[in-house]
Amino acid sequence: MMAGSPSYPELPRNSNDDELELNKDLERIIENVENISVQLTWMAYDMVALRTSPELGASMRKLEEAYRRCRAVVCGDQDQEPRRSKCHDPAATTLTQM
Repeated sequence: MMAGSPSYPELPRNSNDDELELNKDLERIIENVENISVQLTWMAYDMVALRTSPELGASMRKLEEAYRRCRAVVCGDQDQEPRRSKCHDPAATTLTQM
């Protein structure tokens, strides 16, 4: 060792499995952050749209109710088990979460 040079501990070398696991964790975290970013963007959009045009909320609720009535006619009564071949999960297809 040379005099005056700092001594750095040698970092342990990661195995390929550790690196792959780290990459998977990072990808998962990035995907979660992207999803949160999209949700925040839609929330901000909804806030701006509703503040700009308050009647938009009422219009969207009417449209969603019309969608539900239409879906009930196409898929059958909401109280009955909907036919899975024709209709998707209603929670996944709602127009708004107001």
